[in-house]
Amino acid sequence: MHLYLHIPFCRRACHYCDFHFSTNLTMKSTVVEAICREIELQADYLSNKQLQTIYFGGGTPSLLNMNELYDIFETIKKYYTFAEDIEITLEANPDDITKERLAIFQRFGFNRLSIGIQSFNDEHLKKLNRIHDSALAEGCVKLAQDMGFDNITIDLIYAIPYENHHIWENDLEKAISLNVPHISSYCLTIEEKTVFGKWLQINKIPPINEDFASEQFRILLDTLESAGYEQYEISNFCRDNKYSRHNSSYWQRHEYLGIGPSAHSYNGTSRQYNIANNTAYVKGIHLGQVPADYEILSKEEKLNDYILTGLRTKWGCNIAEIENLVGDKWQIANRAILAKYLNSKLLQINNQTLTLTRQGKLFADRIASDLFLI
Repeated sequence: MHLYLHIPFCRRACHYCDFHFSTNLTMKSTVVEAICREIELQADYLSNKQLQTIYFGGGTPSLLNMNELYDIFETIKKYYTFAEDIEITLEANPDDITKERLAIFQRFGFNRLSIGIQSFNDEHLKKLNRIHDSALAEGCVKLAQDMGFDNITIDLIYAIPYENHHIWENDLEKAISLNVPHISSYCLTIEEKTVFGKWLQINKIPPINEDFASEQFRILLDTLESAGYEQYEISNFCRDNKYSRHNSSYWQRHEYLGIGPSAHSYNGTSRQYNIANNTAYVKGIHLGQVPADYEILSKEEKLNDYILTGLRTKWGCNIAEIENLVGDKWQIANRAILAKYLNSKLLQINNQTLTLTRQGKLFADRIASDLFLI
């Protein structure tokens, strides 16, 4: 089983981010108390009490102090055991990574770091409104490696507007030179409620150039493949089978519990969506209730989730599993669409498993939505 904890605080709002967070840190300890209480309230959500992975996401969970981490871990240990090879991930910003902080993270058992670098170019970092600079981005990875962290992933963003691809190519070269085993790379998207979204409305920034983004995606694939990285999910690449076990559990429809404001949970039959408001979350938890919406999933909705997530991965979607969910309804309803994508070589079927081709990965979301069973 898998546990996710959402820590909804950041020192600064990045211009592109639409995750739930607050830059007002005054409620941090109060929210942590509520998170501990929610772990107690949700103790029966997962039937299996042995955790395979724990993931601290956000927000910026590297903002947590030692006492807050202690309270969270002690609460988790009251209700769950840890698998011998458990993966415990912490999302961290470069400006939080110091020798002293890394020692604290190791003390609590974190064995995987997810570092939000986004770019090694100072101009792009300023555009994104990141706190750190390129020197700190590089230095924090080397420091973590020197401290014994051998399971490190870094985040990079592509399609940041520029006159050519030189900055993106340099970002990838720098990432490879750092010899990290995992890289997550995401296309810049402009969401309505972000700073970039507001700027787009007043023409302060241009919309994303789809051709430019597609070319940078191709550069990403070519460069990382040549460097020995395997693309096992649209945005995720690793060497030596260093997959994100936690995120892979989502894509493979394993049960997981999400704790904290805006966190999601899945128990095989339903989904839970915690409220994305810190004050309302704390108030509900103090009343002994988890403030969340619940959704019982139909067979069709389970199938659509499988198509959406499975097609993004190297493991794809197994035809037998689709038939197990909905019988032959899906193949009958999508016969023409399947034929179109197979003939255009955007999809392929091998060993009764449906996967995207290299070209198809450029259109992953569109293909998946076209194959939904409505």
